Amino acid sequence: MSEALVLVSNSGAVRTLTLNRPASLNSFTGAMHAQLLVALNDAAADVAVRAIIITGAGRGFCAGQDLSDPDMAMAAGAAPDIGAVIERHYVPLAQRLRAMPVPVIAAVNGVAAGAGANFALGCDMVIAARSASFIQAFSKIGLVPDCAGTWLLPRLVGRARALGLAMTGDKLPAEEAQRIGMIWQCVDDAALIDSAMALATKLAALPTKALADTRLALDASSMLDHGQALALEASMQRELGHAHDFAEGVAAFLAKRSPSFSDR
Repeated sequence: MSEALVLVSNSGAVRTLTLNRPASLNSFTGAMHAQLLVALNDAAADVAVRAIIITGAGRGFCAGQDLSDPDMAMAAGAAPDIGAVIERHYVPLAQRLRAMPVPVIAAVNGVAAGAGANFALGCDMVIAARSASFIQAFSKIGLVPDCAGTWLLPRLVGRARALGLAMTGDKLPAEEAQRIGMIWQCVDDAALIDSAMALATKLAALPTKALADTRLALDASSMLDHGQALALEASMQRELGHAHDFAEGVAAFLAKRSPSFSDR
């Protein structure tokens, strides 16, 4: 049986995926990519799952690509085809995250570097331990941000900060990441998992389809003009307005009771 490089656990409607290569700060290998994609696909297909937490085992979240992985090895003196590695592993990972039917929370413990940082930022919400940090380490080895980093960073923090972080490769502490709006929340280390679980539990009780459509609409908005954004909103509201959760939400509001949402 292959080693479990991604641990899976459930708490009610919340599924937690834990990257499990702690001795290597959970850096990505081809094998871990494969297991992570299966775990995300399984969660997407399981109607009992209404929110996901992704975290790391040990003292780090994810240190990015493992440069000792066979995918990165020199072949007979030739440089590795990093583009092929991106296309084979990181493109499917980034696309899977943005198409999840439920909200995804990154609970960042310790360092999130390189693709590990951008993997976290690709989740819907990021909660980080106070000791955590984010490092765009690519420039230090002659590369550019990947795992959608070039798309995510300017949208999160603006062009000036995105270029500064990417070009210098400097460490960004979690508290500063929250201050500049790159992540949702920074919490004490001991409170990280409880805080992530509380947020995931809250999101799991909300109308899941509406949350996923909210992500889709916000992602699309930067590529739409004002009229196109209005049209997309109308289209989404038309569909959601015919769904069970809208009727349930209105009925619960009028009856002054707690709603019970079930669409996904």
